[in-house]
Amino acid sequence: MRYTGATIFVATCLMAGTALAQTTTPPDAPATTTPPDAQTATTPAAADQAAPAAAPAAPAPPSAYHQAGMDFSFLLDGYVDGNANDPASGWNGLRNFDYRADTVHFNMGKITIDRAPGPIGFHLDVGFGEIFSATHVTDAAPEAMKYFEQAYVDFKPKSWKGVEVDVGEFVTSAGAEVIDVNGNWNYSRSLLFAWAIPYYHFGLRTSFPIGPHFTGGVQLVNGWNNVYASDQGKLIGLNGAYAWKKVTWTEVWYGGPERDQNSPGWRNLIDSVVQVNPNDNLSLYVNADYGRNKNIGPGTAQWDGIAFAARRAVGKKAAFAGRVEIFDDVNGFSTGVAQAVKEFTLTGEYKLSDWLTSRLEFRDDWSSQPFFENSSGGLNKNQPTILLGMIAYFGPKK
Repeated sequence: MRYTGATIFVATCLMAGTALAQTTTPPDAPATTTPPDAQTATTPAAADQAAPAAAPAAPAPPSAYHQAGMDFSFLLDGYVDGNANDPASGWNGLRNFDYRADTVHFNMGKITIDRAPGPIGFHLDVGFGEIFSATHVTDAAPEAMKYFEQAYVDFKPKSWKGVEVDVGEFVTSAGAEVIDVNGNWNYSRSLLFAWAIPYYHFGLRTSFPIGPHFTGGVQLVNGWNNVYASDQGKLIGLNGAYAWKKVTWTEVWYGGPERDQNSPGWRNLIDSVVQVNPNDNLSLYVNADYGRNKNIGPGTAQWDGIAFAARRAVGKKAAFAGRVEIFDDVNGFSTGVAQAVKEFTLTGEYKLSDWLTSRLEFRDDWSSQPFFENSSGGLNKNQPTILLGMIAYFGPKK
């Protein structure tokens, strides 16, 4: 049935909320926690030295989301969407995660387990839903791997002086947005996130501090969105982030063969993000991408784009975010049609509780070519949509 996903989403939220109520620290517990084996020593005042020493305070209970040195979190994501074009197929054009038009849909359910490296840790994101299917749609990995967003082991001994090495599957370093919707300002993902960059990589990733403001990184991975790439060379990644007090600039380059041995072609991607935080309530970013892939069809494929976004918090529960961008798929390599696409998105956010967030969003995409399906099966040049998303997150505060 069309509303099965919504029913599952609501029921899951209610069950998770009940579990949270049963496991959350009671209101009269201390505001801060200490490890179970920690002890607090106090020196009595001079006038009280003859009095018996007070018994040490009982340690506060561990957080409901931190057990045995590991952090646990849970993410649930669903939406209801309305498309003004009423597409005959029931699909929104050019969307990567909010595919479904004119319906209620459950998007993702995920559990995250994270143990910080000290010296060895790990990170695991495992779940189900259409987002997991979408990110692995081009991957030839076994079916079981398609339930994993990330799964890697990380190494960071103290003697390495800040150097960290991760091995396994991890999300890409490119882009201003991420797969998990609660990490973004808007509900729908940008054109650049959907069509200009990869979702994830499998291989080796390093990061290392250089001075007080710069962090560099080197990666050696199995291409774009691949766990296995037996007939391809390795993709090399270089990234750096420079952080000032209110500005962060991140630059990423990926380069390497992305075709099989019978049709070799070198792919290059340059991704740049500058984020500015003038104050606690206002954030802005600009994201630019440029990509080329040789030996695609008759020659070389090229794509590029730029996005601007801003987010303004209103009090502790509400926020507004806007995004404008243009993506030029010069040869039709990404979207299947040579076109320049623009989009505008306006999102209103309101936190219904500590764990449940709602986002109401209007978005309009328009293309230089007739591309967006309408109710008769024909094509329009633009696609206005309105969407209500619900995001449930249980875990440590970010």
